[in-house]
Amino acid sequence: MALNAHLDSLKRKHQAMSEAVETAQRAPGMDDLKVASMKKEKLRLKEEINRLST
Repeated sequence: MALNAHLDSLKRKHQAMSEAVETAQRAPGMDDLKVASMKKEKLRLKEEINRLST
């Protein structure tokens, strides 16, 4: 049961990061390095979700 709760938490974080990246990409003054860092974190979350799901 704890694994399912952890996966749900990771999925929520991934969704929130997706929305944050989308918003940041639309912002005219956003630093490209910050967006790249956010994308890396999003990818890390996705890889963690996939690893735990299998």
